[in-house]
Amino acid sequence: MDLGPINVNIEGGMTYPFPPLIPVDQHFERKRLEDIDAAVTGQLRQIPDADIAGKSIAITVGSRGIMGLVEITRALVAGLRAKGAEPFIVPSMGSHGGATAEGQVAVLKGYGITEESTGAEIRSSMEVVQIDALDDGTPLYIDRIASEADGIVIANKVKPHADFKAGYESGLVKMLCIGLGKHKGAVALHNHGFARFHDILPKAGAKLLARLPVIFGLAILENAFDDLMEIEIIPRDRILEREKELLEIAKASIGRLNFTDIDVLIVDEIGKNISGEGMDPNVTGRPGSGLPGFDAPNIQKIVALDVTPQSHGNGVGIGSADLSTRQCVEKIDLGAVYTNAITATILNPAKLPMVLNSDHDAIVVALKTCNLTTPETARIVRIKNTLEIHRIWVSPALLPHVEASDRLSVAGPERPLVFDATGRLQAPE
Repeated sequence: MDLGPINVNIEGGMTYPFPPLIPVDQHFERKRLEDIDAAVTGQLRQIPDADIAGKSIAITVGSRGIMGLVEITRALVAGLRAKGAEPFIVPSMGSHGGATAEGQVAVLKGYGITEESTGAEIRSSMEVVQIDALDDGTPLYIDRIASEADGIVIANKVKPHADFKAGYESGLVKMLCIGLGKHKGAVALHNHGFARFHDILPKAGAKLLARLPVIFGLAILENAFDDLMEIEIIPRDRILEREKELLEIAKASIGRLNFTDIDVLIVDEIGKNISGEGMDPNVTGRPGSGLPGFDAPNIQKIVALDVTPQSHGNGVGIGSADLSTRQCVEKIDLGAVYTNAITATILNPAKLPMVLNSDHDAIVVALKTCNLTTPETARIVRIKNTLEIHRIWVSPALLPHVEASDRLSVAGPERPLVFDATGRLQAPE
């Protein structure tokens, strides 16, 4: 999408005496899993060989960025094969990848998941079969290829969702019901709206677990540093019980911005590999659904500067920003964004914010439109993305809060905001 130059006239021109930014470290618990192969191999010991040997087994891999995803998948494939199974990978991401079989393979490739890197064939299709239905008649669909396998392994990260709060959010149950349901299955359940997911997901999950040859779930947890924290294999009959417990651990482990009020939040990049909504509402407090329960600072203006390459143009979530730039918006594939948003029945994340010519101009407008704010009092926070928030940059107005908090510490001297000749904000030194 080519927007062309955007001419804006504002009082005082497109200038602002930016305050410097100070590097600050946020302190989170850092439990970390060091040996992926050993963790997966050790967990697989609890699964009897007789449940696996000689079976074709579909392994789900979704569209979320997961630290060590290639290594986890490769270890799982090798472990299943060592037990005599014939594992293969099924892209399991609802409508993502433009709701095409080829697009979903491309999404996996963007995360490094290929037949060569994992040792398993990738079998991608958008064809589904109906397995069951909810009591109200809502059909429950599953990928046809996975349904024809002798066994299914549901693998996914367990984490708080970007649109709703419930006993099951992003995790194994949602992967089974929506990710593996492909476009058609995702649409069927999303028609209920996120406000009903607390009721819909466990009911759909229970019905599918009763009808499908799920052997076990592989739950992945990350810490606030985006590092692997835990990998746990859950036998089929304990998935519903154990996932709820793991979600509570995940919620206690996510990163947050340890401030009460922020005038301008500068987000260097958004993307599907970062959050289902591009920016994690558990950090920004802005779920596209508008549902309550997202504890975050009060933020006057959010500026989104770029979309990650791994998003393949799916800039859904850009609508949660107040301002963005031409170079960001011109990377967005509106078809992919709209497909994602329509499937989820939540349209706000697909809207475009105010678009300015450059990073410089977007930040200027953000600051000039903050009420009762001066360069000396402006509370600015800059982050790379909503996953990587252990190191952030803040303006001097927030320094008293940093010094008073045991969860924050100054990590170096203040530095000016630096822009290149095109107005592109440069990476912090």
